[in-house]
Amino acid sequence: MTHKIMAICDTEEGYAFRMAEYLLEKVKLPYTLHLFTAVEELEKFAGQEEIEVLLIAESAWRLLKEEYIRKQVTQMFILQESGETAQENLCCISKYQSPEAVVQEMLNVMVDGSGWKDYPKATETAAKMIGIYSPVKRCLQTSFALSLGQLLAKEHKTIYLNFEMYSGLGELLRREYQTDMLDVMYYFQSAREKLALRLPTIIQNAGGLDYIPPMQYSLGIKEVPGEQWLALCRDIAAIGEYEYMILDLDDGIDGLFDLLKNCHKIYTITKEDPFAQAKLRQYEQMLQQGELGEISEKTVKCRFPVFQELPGSLDMMTHGELAGYVRSIIKEDIYG
Repeated sequence: MTHKIMAICDTEEGYAFRMAEYLLEKVKLPYTLHLFTAVEELEKFAGQEEIEVLLIAESAWRLLKEEYIRKQVTQMFILQESGETAQENLCCISKYQSPEAVVQEMLNVMVDGSGWKDYPKATETAAKMIGIYSPVKRCLQTSFALSLGQLLAKEHKTIYLNFEMYSGLGELLRREYQTDMLDVMYYFQSAREKLALRLPTIIQNAGGLDYIPPMQYSLGIKEVPGEQWLALCRDIAAIGEYEYMILDLDDGIDGLFDLLKNCHKIYTITKEDPFAQAKLRQYEQMLQQGELGEISEKTVKCRFPVFQELPGSLDMMTHGELAGYVRSIIKEDIYG
């Protein structure tokens, strides 16, 4: 089968190589990628091959024999450098932004969504979903989840998903996000055939652990049915070929128990004080009354010792006393 071709052309070699590197490393391209740093090379190639998608710098585009090249290109994107519109009937994208933002703009206007690579649609996934949930708050749940995820990521392909209403993760990691978990759900619902391409551009990494930025505006979370969260998790695992998926769960999400039921293991953090114990007993009673005993059977209750010091940064959760505690859990419980 003949592969469709995507070409990048920019006489600024550093930019061209960075964009090509990003596409090859972060995006599952359904095309064979060709890189040109001279317009003459592109024109010679186009005389022999049809180009499905061309991403070309404005300065290079102005040197093209336009009518000739357009017959050989299905869809062209101009990387705008001057701030002026190159031509009304061409799609112009600002060159001076992140490769992620450039790819997102391309996807928003792609003519043929069916051209992007299909991803495995999974009713089940080989990834082991590990749920972290406790009715007790301020119990180091997220610290535990990140430490577990970063340690597993040293040996296995692992992703962390945070479902808290107010995670504060972006501020704590000192990062700003253009897209988050609700955007991923939107793509899943409205443009599922493009999710495999969009997802790698959204996924971030902290301490070797992949993660999708948590919801920045949590009002929309209650509008998503629980079964869709489960289906999305399975598709994310299938697209990324993950071995482990860490779910940092919160009461605010619809379908909490659907997710917990489908977890391989569940970790519930407890405390010794009377309020914590009362909340835990009420939670366990509710599971029994709701015929959710399978959740209890998968649950491991963790009561932490007193840690003298926690890591100062959330991307360094493989160090310190908490990490030592989590290592023992991985060795004895998850691997065991």
